[in-house]
Amino acid sequence: MQTETKNEIVSKVDSFNGINIYRIETGIFKTGSVNIFFHDNLNEKNVTKNALLPAVLRRGCEGLPTLQEIALKLEQLYGSVFDCSVAKKGERHVIHFYIEHISDKYASKEDELFKNSFNLLLDIIYKPVLENGVFKKEYVDQEKENLKRLIQSRVNDKVNYAIDRCFEEMCKEEPFSIYEYGRIEDLEDINEENLYEYYKMIIENHPMDVFITGDTDETLIYDAVEKLKSLKRNNISELDKSIVTQAGTEVKEITEKMNVNQAKLSIGFRTGISSDDEDYYSLLVYNGILGGGMHSKLFQNVREKESLAYYIFSRLEKFKGLMIVSCGIDFNNKEKTINIIKEQMDEIKKGNISDYEYDSTIKSIETGMKSLRDSQIRMVDFYLSQTIAGTNDYIDTIIEKCKKVTKEDVIKIANKVSLDTVYFLTAN
Repeated sequence: MQTETKNEIVSKVDSFNGINIYRIETGIFKTGSVNIFFHDNLNEKNVTKNALLPAVLRRGCEGLPTLQEIALKLEQLYGSVFDCSVAKKGERHVIHFYIEHISDKYASKEDELFKNSFNLLLDIIYKPVLENGVFKKEYVDQEKENLKRLIQSRVNDKVNYAIDRCFEEMCKEEPFSIYEYGRIEDLEDINEENLYEYYKMIIENHPMDVFITGDTDETLIYDAVEKLKSLKRNNISELDKSIVTQAGTEVKEITEKMNVNQAKLSIGFRTGISSDDEDYYSLLVYNGILGGGMHSKLFQNVREKESLAYYIFSRLEKFKGLMIVSCGIDFNNKEKTINIIKEQMDEIKKGNISDYEYDSTIKSIETGMKSLRDSQIRMVDFYLSQTIAGTNDYIDTIIEKCKKVTKEDVIKIANKVSLDTVYFLTAN
């Protein structure tokens, strides 16, 4: 990846031992950040350990063995911010550590904020608190309980729960159906010893991406690269490419009952179009016209005209070639809502796309893409997704490619979209 725009320069700095280092140069922010990602194939065997691992590591490191001491150190670094998480990107499971710091140009030279922030991040990852040569039992037990509560709480957000469940049913035989935070039943067998052994395998054998953002001096980046070269690495594991399949011949109908005040309807479609496909940009525009905002056909017809939905939108899962329509409706309006959604999709197939719908979609895509520059983490996530997808897009090129999409291109895409699964969360 080597990209330059008037807003940012994105370049691959180096690659060695399964580590890829990228730099995003931008003068937009008064802060910089370091993001470290470990990649794994999404699978049932490892998913829960991957979700637990960063939670345990964040508890402390050599010299700073508690959360309180890490927080104090961050304050000494002018209020730097540290966090970690896991994410699912297609069939990829990604463990993420990051630290954001004030740019050195806005601080005293002796503060060395980039260097000290980078070193702290590496210490948290590579110098964890140990007890008898393994992870501290107290930390592992506490974080297992926290993860259990997190997994249990996924039902609290009914909108996202219904979307996730629809995707899980669509991809039942695929790794993508696995919940990114794992399974409660796996936690019992995880302890401080086997999690530590697993941790060593992750940091030594799994592919790793490092993104450095902001206005950082070249010499400091070189020093960081040299430190990364000293890490113990061997037998780097292989990563699978995400599976993109066509819809089956039979539509799956799933109804789940729960104590809800409002039914959630999620309708899953397969497009057969992955993010490295030439038709992907046409798919973006199609999605925008269908359900990408207040201008869209679904919002205007299902919500405004027919008053059937409290909310309604469509969105893409770029790594899997999937699209989902999500809405909140009264319990008795399921069939009527589905019929009107299908009617709006048919309207696009027939070419009934107004200039307002088309122009508003292009403007909405442009605004959404440019808003990524409001956050360093979102920018990093965007460019990380490019590396995972094997594409070489950047923010401005996606905007330009979408502007070149014609209504005829959108009609062609509309005829590729196939209904796969209808998921209904209801109280009845």
